[in-house]
Formats: sequence, structure tokens, C-alpha cells
Amino acid sequence: MVAVHDAPRGGSGRSLYTWAAVTIIVIVLAGFAHSYYLKTWFGTPVLPGLLHLHGLVMTLWFALFLLQVRLVAAGRTDLHRRMGVVGALLAMVVVVVGVATALTAVRLGHTPGPPPLVFLAIPLGDMLVFSGLIGAALWWRRRSDVHKRLMLLASLSLLTAAIARIPIDFIVAGGLPLFFALTDLIVVICVGYDTARNRRLHPAFGWGLLVIVSSQLVRFMIAGTATWKQFAAWLVG
Repeated sequence: MVAVHDAPRGGSGRSLYTWAAVTIIVIVLAGFAHSYYLKTWFGTPVLPGLLHLHGLVMTLWFALFLLQVRLVAAGRTDLHRRMGVVGALLAMVVVVVGVATALTAVRLGHTPGPPPLVFLAIPLGDMLVFSGLIGAALWWRRRSDVHKRLMLLASLSLLTAAIARIPIDFIVAGGLPLFFALTDLIVVICVGYDTARNRRLHPAFGWGLLVIVSSQLVRFMIAGTATWKQFAAWLVG
């Protein structure tokens, strides 16, 4: 979020990012309403401080992403650039708090089904992919066509946890393969729209989609191996 998002050929290019940002927020609200945003209403258990911090940081990230998109749409690229510094710092906080939350959950045995050391591959993989996409976006911050696409992919890559918590029976029953598949579907819709509109697949979207999908496959492959379990046990300490 450091560089200016370009606006190729009119407002419909901007609309992709606005609609994607709004969709992300709707999914996050749907997934975490019971356990976080409306927990008082639903009477769910009290959350420890680290989870509250994690929820706050993630909420700020998605809100800032929407703000940055709308600043560009409104022509406030000057403010967009200044807020980009905040975005870069917040991205680092997302990773630090995300990793700390994952390690703490594993230490306490609070995982959604799989053995803790096996499950650790999922959230750590999310943070690794997010870090890579954000790092690339910052590196290419002067290429707005690359930068904006990588920033969108980075935010979309975080959706799996929210999707997994949406209280719809077929989603819950589908397990991790479906959670990943729905995340990928949203990414593919964004990439497909952009490709159809510009009549070509932008390399940033092509490589970014490949990174997201391949990371999921790698996690499935390694999570149950002895090597990963030993590494995870060392991380947990």
C-alpha cells in the first residue's frame, strides 16, 4: 500500500479492487461474528488478550486495504502514499502477531481438528505467503500495475481462516480442502475479471495465483511428515 494504484482504462478497473475489498470484509465478518465481532451477542467464550490483539490487527489491515483502494478511486493519491507507510508497518505487525497466535494455539492444543503440530503448517504457511506477496508488492511499489495486484492477492490469501469459520453446514463439512478451494475461487474470479477486461493475464496475477495454490499443496504434502513435526516441535519449543 505504499505506491499508487493505477486506474487502467476508466473506473471499472478500480471497481475490481473496491468490490474485492468489500467482499473480503464481508467474509471476515461472516466468519468471525460469532467468536469475535458479535461475541457478546452470541455468548461465546471470553478470548485471551493475544486473540483480541490478533483480531484487532487483522481488522485494521482489511479496513486499511479498503481505505487505500477508495483513496485512489477518489483521486487522493497523495494521502494514499502517506497511508502506505502505515500499511507497510501494519503488514509486519500482522505477520508477527499471526505467528505468535499460531504458536500459542499449538502450545495450548487449540486447533480445529488436526494434531497441533500438523495444523501449524496451515497458519504459518498463510503468514509466509502473505509476507512474500507483501514483500514483492513493496519491492514493485513504483510499478502500480504490479503493486496493486500483489496487494490484493496478499489480502485474499488471508481469507482461509475466515471461510473456515462461516457457519454454513456444507462449508464446515468440507474441511480444509474446501476452505482452500473457496479461497482460490475468489482469487480466480478476481484474476479472471482482470484478465478478461485487459485481454491478457497480468504476470503479477499469474505468478501470485501460482504461489497461493502451490503453497496450499505443499502444506498438504509436508504437514504430516516426521520432518515437519520435528521442525514444528522445535518452533513451539
